[in-house]
Amino acid sequence: MENYKLVLPEHLNHYGFLFGGNLLKWIDEVSYIAVTLDYPGCNFVTVGMDKVEFRKSIRGGTILCFVNEKSRIGETSIEYTVNVYKDTIETGERIIVFSTHITFVCLDENGQKKLICGTEK
Repeated sequence: MENYKLVLPEHLNHYGFLFGGNLLKWIDEVSYIAVTLDYPGCNFVTVGMDKVEFRKSIRGGTILCFVNEKSRIGETSIEYTVNVYKDTIETGERIIVFSTHITFVCLDENGQKKLICGTEK
């Protein structure tokens, strides 16, 4: 699944670059959308991201592309690989700026782990 985000002035730090916390928030948001659409009827929460390493600086006006791909599924948890690219408006070139794995767990109405919808035995 692909999603896009435009980096606006309110997303920048005091040096004029994208504040890293905004990028992490967007990754969590677009990944939650992906897992929820992939498994309707399930309730997911984020467990964690495996790696946070900012590879390239990102300035205001940049268009970011978030690509989510399912990478591992367990009985109660699921992992997505998320690659974030910046698309260069002038050339159309796509450069990877961030990559991580994000894991979600499926919960019941009491907040307890439960089998992911559609994987029941």
